[in-house]
Amino acid sequence: MAGQMIEFRANGGTANGYLASPASGSGPGVIVVQEWWGLTDHIKGLADRLAADGFVALAPDLYHGEITREPDEAGKLMMALDIARAEKDLRGAAAALKAHGAQGHHVGAVGFCMGGQLALFAGTLSPDVGPVVDFYGIHPAVKPNYANLQAPVLLICGGKDAMAGPEPSSKVVEAIQAAGKEAELVVYPSCDHAFMNDTRPEVYNPQEAADAWAKMVAHFTTYLR
Repeated sequence: MAGQMIEFRANGGTANGYLASPASGSGPGVIVVQEWWGLTDHIKGLADRLAADGFVALAPDLYHGEITREPDEAGKLMMALDIARAEKDLRGAAAALKAHGAQGHHVGAVGFCMGGQLALFAGTLSPDVGPVVDFYGIHPAVKPNYANLQAPVLLICGGKDAMAGPEPSSKVVEAIQAAGKEAELVVYPSCDHAFMNDTRPEVYNPQEAADAWAKMVAHFTTYLR
């Protein structure tokens, strides 16, 4: 991997995260928010891919060192997440990006599964966070205040996703628009939950994942000018 683990300030404390930078050393900044498994090599690899596309990417470790491959344990970790601490970590990650070469007034946020909801949350927390891309986001304890969003949101999901598919994602879009903000939903009918995760062959869809990645990059390129 091209990036490195760093420590950054998080509202009076410290947090750790995986930082990946483009060859130029600077570019638009993006927070990458983990799935419920933790800060895995897969998430670090997504940060590396963003760096290869010209972004400065930081994936904060919201579980503070804990990682699992077991769904039951992942569910427990997700529900035990200290939301107040995660809020501090996300705010700190936005500020840390600016200290590590992120250009522009805002940084973006992207997340997957649990991280999708937390990326949306980040977009309502910090004045440093602008555009958000939410991949099939879900976390029942995280309630973003959509009125605080500062830039458009792109939601992406699979049509076969029973947890965060077209129906719940459409409701999120409607709620964002009702708050006077912009949101767009892209649905891939043949895809299931976590179709972006290439470490899970039972759900990974390489063709649609490539298209979704391009849409994400275009969203950030447009709104992080």
